[in-house]
Amino acid sequence: MKEDELADSLQSKLPAVFQCQLKSQLKTKFQCVFEGIAKAGNPTLLNQIYTELYITEGGTGEVNEEHEAIQIEGASRKQARAETTIRQEDIFKVPSGRSEPVRTVLTKGVAGIGKTVLTQKFTLDWAEDKTNEDIQFIFPFSFRELNLLKKRHFSLVELVNLFFSGAKRIGICRSGEFNVVFIFDGLDECRLPLDFHNNEILTDVTESAPLDVLLTNLIWGSLLPSARLWITTRPAAANQIPLECVDMVTEVRGFTDLQKEEYFNKRFRNEDQARRIISHVKKSRSLHIMCYIPVFSWITATVLDDVLRNRAGQELPKSLTEMYIYFLVVQSKLKTVKYYERTDHHWSWECRKMIECLGKLAFAQLQNGNLIFYEVDLIECGIAIKEAALYSGIFTQIFKEEKGLYQEKVFCFVHQSVQEFLAALYVHLTYINSGVNLLAKQRPVPWWQRFWYRPNLYSLHQIALDKAVQSPNGHLDLFLRFLLGLSLQANQILLQGLQVQCSPKTDQDTIQYIKKKISENLSAEKSINLFHCLNELNDRSLMEEIQQSLSSGSLSTDTLSPAQYSALVFILLSSDEDLEVFDLKKYSASEDALLKLLPVVKASKKALLSNCNLSERSCAALSSVLSCQSSNLRELDLSNNNLLDAGVKALSEGLDSPNCMLQTLRLSGCLITKEGVAFLDSALDCNPSHLRELDLSYNHPGDSAVKPLFDKLNDPHCRLDTLRVDPCGAHWLKPGLRKYVCMLTLDMNTANRKIRLLDGNRKATYVEGDRSYPDHEDRFDYWPQLLCTEGLTGRCYWEVEWRGEVLVSVSYPAIRRRGDRNDCLFGRNIQSWTLICSDDSGFSVCHNGREASTSSSSSTLCSIPSISNRVAVYLDHPAGTLSFYRVASYTLIHLHTFSTTFSEPLYPGFGFWHRCGWFGSSVHLCSVEEDD
Repeated sequence: MKEDELADSLQSKLPAVFQCQLKSQLKTKFQCVFEGIAKAGNPTLLNQIYTELYITEGGTGEVNEEHEAIQIEGASRKQARAETTIRQEDIFKVPSGRSEPVRTVLTKGVAGIGKTVLTQKFTLDWAEDKTNEDIQFIFPFSFRELNLLKKRHFSLVELVNLFFSGAKRIGICRSGEFNVVFIFDGLDECRLPLDFHNNEILTDVTESAPLDVLLTNLIWGSLLPSARLWITTRPAAANQIPLECVDMVTEVRGFTDLQKEEYFNKRFRNEDQARRIISHVKKSRSLHIMCYIPVFSWITATVLDDVLRNRAGQELPKSLTEMYIYFLVVQSKLKTVKYYERTDHHWSWECRKMIECLGKLAFAQLQNGNLIFYEVDLIECGIAIKEAALYSGIFTQIFKEEKGLYQEKVFCFVHQSVQEFLAALYVHLTYINSGVNLLAKQRPVPWWQRFWYRPNLYSLHQIALDKAVQSPNGHLDLFLRFLLGLSLQANQILLQGLQVQCSPKTDQDTIQYIKKKISENLSAEKSINLFHCLNELNDRSLMEEIQQSLSSGSLSTDTLSPAQYSALVFILLSSDEDLEVFDLKKYSASEDALLKLLPVVKASKKALLSNCNLSERSCAALSSVLSCQSSNLRELDLSNNNLLDAGVKALSEGLDSPNCMLQTLRLSGCLITKEGVAFLDSALDCNPSHLRELDLSYNHPGDSAVKPLFDKLNDPHCRLDTLRVDPCGAHWLKPGLRKYVCMLTLDMNTANRKIRLLDGNRKATYVEGDRSYPDHEDRFDYWPQLLCTEGLTGRCYWEVEWRGEVLVSVSYPAIRRRGDRNDCLFGRNIQSWTLICSDDSGFSVCHNGREASTSSSSSTLCSIPSISNRVAVYLDHPAGTLSFYRVASYTLIHLHTFSTTFSEPLYPGFGFWHRCGWFGSSVHLCSVEEDD
């Protein structure tokens, strides 16, 4: 073989040789993770403990400024939804419905949710030849390591070769020749400017440039456009990457309930122990929410394992604060790997000093908003660099040391919540032991007074509560929960040896101050966090009060105080029941109720808000929900609200947000004209990717205005596939439900013989003697009931004036007419739906034998002027809703709505109680003016 041929042959084999070397290097790097005493050489195989994570497709790269505690609570709800899920090995596969290849994937997730381990598992599976055989080379980088090179210049070839020796020699970065994947983990930790809009354009992989320029051009695709990129980040930093650079956004949601149980079962081989831990976690809402984070699941497993094995008979920790105190106790033992029976033995002088230094660091960096620290930060808090390994060794999983290139060190806490706990503990201990309020920069108590000094934590708590409530993004929320929880007497016992005892009266004073704050006009997120604070203080009085009202059926949202409304929101959001559908009319068909229950709308997949007297103000509030990154809302029904074009304009500002994931929007009967339709069309131009169904029937849009919407049905870039506009016309621009009025006539052939018909068969009265009606197969022979002659479909409205005690019903025609059985009585069978009206006892509803009170209380109804003995019925047959209202002048007061699926026409009907004393009861079909 000639010399040049030999060289070519050797060159052709180099990529395969390098691939083997690279896979071996990556297997060595990623095959193990460290749990427990990592420095003592206790690695765990990643494949042995890895539990599949819940990953969804969708979302945007825009910033989410909510505190991650709020995002975690939202994510725990999302995981119950039927969303597009992705397995980690399929991260670059083209989703169904798309034709373009996926070059750049942006994966979001809160701290500790498993993003880094996810990329490690993806890389390890490739290195072990398990998945993605089509990929030739994977080059994983972390921004922590890249930060250390920010002042240097590289070409892309040189950068890859620096981390993966040998890449330069074989021309790995030659454009288009190899199938290459770059992984950049931890965008939120990036200290590079990443100036995408002003950096110079770079196309040559051998041209040297600042690292910032190199990365922005690689992400833009100017440099090596054939390469695929996977970038992970916390949500708050996602907007550093321009949306135009991202082909697909995914989100790591952590563990589902099943995956969480799988993790605990893998962690504990003893099935009984695993089952007990899973059961305990489910009982505590705070723990249950936090265990969606893999890191917190590990913390929980560590603590509960210790308590079960070494503290037999002791109650398991229920609150977050308890869990983290126990975790601190467990970690303090790791120096000698020796377990003691008494907690006060753990707090040696050395241990107390380390807790103080770590707490000082945690608090200082929390105030600065930093989650990553460097050597100078440790030195400022009294941690000598040469002692850093000691801190990292004793508190292996509390304080994690990470080594970058050239052995330069980067530090962080294992999770943001650990930093917030240590910061709270530091503030708490400083105040208890020296009287210094770090939140108010208060002077310490003089040393000669400390012998009789007995601190009262109330003033500290008061300042902390005020600061947390005033925080624009909730960055002190978890800190506050921990700080308050540390004052609980049970937790103070665990902290013996670290602090002096404080007054137990503190808790009650703090509880009352929290309740006062809840009663103020706070945002829902702030109120929810304050309820979590009450949980940490073991106080559930407000929630128990509302729960009792809910279970007894006596709850009336019309009379709730602001604090009780906040409690209702908290209960609904933290209940085990899935918020698949939120129906406002179950609580109060009013705009004020909607605005107070908005967080529940945000957490629900489907919101039923039709016929709720909503206006432009509601649309503006709903717009903020639609444009929020953490909203679950996919279906929104606003039919029969007088929104007008102004309301549609306000709503469209949320629809056009790239965060909006709404799939179904019903605006039927909302007084919309061509101007409102134009706003909707513009919103779909901005965000065409999600809305699939739009209902504009019973409006007056005009042919020219709806044409662009119909054009979108055939637009491959728009997901809209269902558009309803008929019936339409100027007639439907009348406000209210009276535009759906229908004419009814009582059917004499169905009337029981104790019913007398008057006024041209439009009035019925219950009498003592039998009427001489002829026999008829349709007649009710025992129960004093009758039907109307008209079978109704579509949308229909009618009003009835009543006296005494009557049944206002709708029924299928097949209802039994003969005998005294309950299946002949309106409301007592599956074929009829009934409103029971009584001069004595007010209103209730009944279907299939199940009777319930109505949503509006008697006290509320009595307080309304011009109240009458007139009720209104609105049937939307296609939508499957039947609503009853009390008529007060021109106002309709919602009583109840049945939601079901109607399979055939419905016939209005009326009945009377079959007992003495109610003769003379009557119903009268009212004439309704549509213009009222």
